[in-house]
Amino acid sequence: MSSLAERPDRPVVGTAQPHESAVSHVTGTALYTDDLVGRTKDVLHAYPVQAPHAHARIDSIGIDAAELVPGVVKVLTAADVPGLNDSNVHNDEPMFPAEVSYYGQAVCWVLGESLEAARLGAEAVQVSYTELPSIISLADAAEAEQFQGPVRHMERGDVDDAFASAPHVFEGKFEFAGQEHFYLETQAALAYLDESGQVFIQSSTQHPTGAQEIAAQVLDRDASTITVQSLRMGGGFGGKETQSNAYAGLAALGAVVTGRPVRVRLNRTQDITMTGKRHGFQIAWKIAFDDDGMIQAYWTDMVANGGWNIDLSIPVIDRAVIHADNAYFLPNADLTARIARNNITSQTAFRGFGGPQGMLGIEDALGRCAPLLGIPAHELRRRNLYQRGQTTPYEQVVDQAPRLQAVWEQVLRSGEFARREQEVAAFNAEHTDTKRGLAITPVKFGIAFGQGVMNQAGALVLVYKDGSVLVNHGGTEMGQGLHTKMLQVAATTLGVRMDTVRLAPTRTDKVPNTSATAASTGADLNGAAVKNACEQIRDRLAVVAGQLLGVHPNNICFSDSEVYPRGGPGTGVSWQEVVATAFTQQVQLHAAGYYRTSGLHWDREKMKGHPYKYFVHAAALVEVEVDGFTGAYRTRQVDIVYDAGDSLSPLVDLGQIEGGYVQGAGWLTLEDLRWDTSDGKSRGRLSTQAASTYKLPSFSEMPEVFNVEALTDAAEPGAVYGSKAVGEPPLPLAIAAREALRQAAAAFGPERLSLELGSPATPEQVFWAVQRARDAGAAVASGEQIAANGNVTTPHGEVLAVLPAAVVGTGPQDGHPLPDRGTAPVAERLTARAVAADERKEPSRA
Repeated sequence: MSSLAERPDRPVVGTAQPHESAVSHVTGTALYTDDLVGRTKDVLHAYPVQAPHAHARIDSIGIDAAELVPGVVKVLTAADVPGLNDSNVHNDEPMFPAEVSYYGQAVCWVLGESLEAARLGAEAVQVSYTELPSIISLADAAEAEQFQGPVRHMERGDVDDAFASAPHVFEGKFEFAGQEHFYLETQAALAYLDESGQVFIQSSTQHPTGAQEIAAQVLDRDASTITVQSLRMGGGFGGKETQSNAYAGLAALGAVVTGRPVRVRLNRTQDITMTGKRHGFQIAWKIAFDDDGMIQAYWTDMVANGGWNIDLSIPVIDRAVIHADNAYFLPNADLTARIARNNITSQTAFRGFGGPQGMLGIEDALGRCAPLLGIPAHELRRRNLYQRGQTTPYEQVVDQAPRLQAVWEQVLRSGEFARREQEVAAFNAEHTDTKRGLAITPVKFGIAFGQGVMNQAGALVLVYKDGSVLVNHGGTEMGQGLHTKMLQVAATTLGVRMDTVRLAPTRTDKVPNTSATAASTGADLNGAAVKNACEQIRDRLAVVAGQLLGVHPNNICFSDSEVYPRGGPGTGVSWQEVVATAFTQQVQLHAAGYYRTSGLHWDREKMKGHPYKYFVHAAALVEVEVDGFTGAYRTRQVDIVYDAGDSLSPLVDLGQIEGGYVQGAGWLTLEDLRWDTSDGKSRGRLSTQAASTYKLPSFSEMPEVFNVEALTDAAEPGAVYGSKAVGEPPLPLAIAAREALRQAAAAFGPERLSLELGSPATPEQVFWAVQRARDAGAAVASGEQIAANGNVTTPHGEVLAVLPAAVVGTGPQDGHPLPDRGTAPVAERLTARAVAADERKEPSRA
């Protein structure tokens, strides 16, 4: 156990503390960025002029009529930018574009005395466009080879030989949509100039330093002249990591141009239509097994829907490739990902950051192949879990692989899997029009930023003469409880009561050069920095206390606001007395803390190395019930076992695990982004731009029984106070819900039916899957419409589902050549993925 992970006696960390802002949240006194507008004098309000085309050249922008609208003060255009007209570090996202790249893109902004004046001014702006050809769907972009950024490719072993010699080879492909962040607080920023002309920006951002850099870039100023503060966010989920930068920069530009405070706050429709989403993916996979169901080779080609520019798509596909194994050992692997470019919003970070997408590919493969192999899906997954000493395809040892086995076994026990499996089988046998499914899936999620330089953090801790403590750190609070954990870390390290410590808002003039609060690293990085600062102060105070108590400083203990000799409390002096004495002795009572993650290394070209500090391991068991008439379903029970290490704040972590699962279930079973792909005037328009058309999880989608347990005796030896991350890893646990729905739908058909399931698995998609299963059952009963390869077809030849009889071979097959892994068009590569026949000339795949 490292000194970073060791806990003192009677620590504040590990106790169930409420969220530090819980009371202010429920009473409405918590301040958010836009709440500050009413406290600021002479604020101007910004309103965008949005383009009505998916792709068009801007020929002219007429602002004269707009500036005559009462209350309009200024129309901001590219001509007003003193620095670089770009709101992204890649220089591919102009704040004021010359060419429209997606429907709803802002081409200029109107500043008004009121929001209504700005809106009317925006309506009066006259923009002339020349419409250009556009690509909307991911499939069309892939077929047209419309890619951007690099191709990521990782390979281990000899996949060609493994496929050629394996007795069972299957392949498939599917496409799934992205996900709207739908944070409660939309994008918001408020900027003003102080008396010396410096810029102060209040921003709803996960990355204050990123907002500072973009504002400096746009204004052509030094970063030191710009301060960004983040009070708190009403949700972020990755959507405010980079996407918030443009609005902070715009507010700063408006403030500099007009000399007045400028507020930017998107309404819900603007936020949904202008900001990025989770990347949708198109995934093709091919997988080989031996007769015992052990994976022999896995090949996948993933195409991420990047939208109109690169944003964070490169690290997203990095993580998708790295997580394509999920929790399974792949002796031979060939993993590729690329980024499609099309005319929709620029897709961005979203909880999991490509990891869930990569994991979904192999889970889809295992779910579809299990019945063809004649092995229960949960058993097929269990057999292939990482074992001690095994390495990932990128050569990092999964050193805590036994924890994977532990969470798996624990969720089976606590979820009473054996009993419920029998009950589900009995229920399905007795009910014709309602079926149940029970599925379990694992998670192995790597924790660290993929970009090594971001794995660092700072903190500034101040102790006042009266003993009270103020903590500044570089992380941002978006409701996830980071501030609560930092208070607990500071209180534990200093040995004071929780109510002694207060937290200051995150701002760049207190802790500079911060990394984004993202990648599930917020508590790890900032907690270690806070601990470092507190240890410096505590060590100085130990000298003072040693003098007061007549013992060596190494024998001084700090706990519960008492300072005493080693041996027990009740024999010392108060924290306040030691602090007051230290001040009179001119001892420094503040410290800057710092932490950098050690032991990481990564070769981006070879896609090899040790990119993660540790892995989080978890498993979810989900039971669903499906109505065969409508496809409607309900989640009867969810059981989760999660490796949170030695939790810093159990109550906070419980909420994060539950919330992460529900958000994942929304992505996989409910939330369906739709863009207009017609050739009409609204081509490229996002059709699902409100809660009325975009279905979010609500109370009715919550499981009737929801059990979450932490893995016991699982302290992480290299992290702050032995804790582990809880931000992103819970989300892909919801893959179990999708797999349970697949099993329930398949139960309407014949045994050992391999059934495709649309994604997201909405009631509509489940209904069609049920219909295919029923039609397959009818075909089997009639003895007709079963092809030699096991495909169950309609009279017109449409494949309904797959049965194992002819698909599962009895011996080695001839060659299974892989399609071109180079630059061939995706559509061509998918078409080329027909595998060779075995010795009996029978196809080898589903």
